[in-house]
Amino acid sequence: MRIAFALVTILALAGCDTRKFTVNTTSKVLVMAQPGLQQEADYELARQAIPGSLKTVEGFWMVDPDNPRLVKILTEGYCSYGTGFVEDDWEAAKFKEDIEAIDYHNTRSTKIFTRCLNYALKVLGSRWQKELFSDVATVKKLLADTSSERRFEMMYAGVALGSIINHNLSNVEMLGYLPNVQAILEHVVALDEKKGPPANRMHAALPYVALGMLHSGRPAAMGGEPEKAKAMFQKALELTDNKMLLARTLMGYRVGMQTNDRAFFHEQMKQVIETAPSVWPEQRLANEVAHRKARRYLKHEKELFQ
Repeated sequence: MRIAFALVTILALAGCDTRKFTVNTTSKVLVMAQPGLQQEADYELARQAIPGSLKTVEGFWMVDPDNPRLVKILTEGYCSYGTGFVEDDWEAAKFKEDIEAIDYHNTRSTKIFTRCLNYALKVLGSRWQKELFSDVATVKKLLADTSSERRFEMMYAGVALGSIINHNLSNVEMLGYLPNVQAILEHVVALDEKKGPPANRMHAALPYVALGMLHSGRPAAMGGEPEKAKAMFQKALELTDNKMLLARTLMGYRVGMQTNDRAFFHEQMKQVIETAPSVWPEQRLANEVAHRKARRYLKHEKELFQ
């Protein structure tokens, strides 16, 4: 009986190891396959494919929750899906002034970006999970104590929290976390200035885009900082050799609206539309999103600048 029990135990452990071995091998393939989606030219095809892909990766993660490759894919995947697709539905609802749809997509955006944040925090650890929501002085100490090797997770924690705040602007408590978001993003930028930006140019540009969004969040008359916002977006463009069309689209729309500068707005949108999304093959899908937004903004130009 003792021998039989030992054999069953060994087989069970072997089965567990086999599952983890399989997931580990699969995770390597998934990382190599990521560019296939980022290079997608068909926006609707990507919209329909991404949720299933994320849930499949999440299924693998449930088998091996300590697999760093899977957590990284899910962190970036949920934030990218939220930015490119869920927020697109929210923005479309806003232009249609569909209150019910705006509320629905606000809620959904919050949930999607919370998933992104939660995966980043799984890697950053329990201290981050607690102190991220403290005062900004505590967060700055937390950042100073965090290894620069966690640059990816810190960046997405800042991006995700900032996006959650953007969809909960009526929540005073959430607005109180804006200084924390700014501190995180500025810390990531400082790391890049010290060590050099990451080889992935999208990852290099992303904190600047997020800071541009933050500084353009309010009109200049109400404390907004359009020049800082423009400088951040332009830095993102510089880092991507002017190929990140989403940075230009957001700069034109947000800074143009912030300063009521219709000429600047129109020129930036025109430049985006006249630049083929294929100018950056590695990030074709992101450029398709930029074109989609630019066309929407131009369609509503007259009402935006009455």
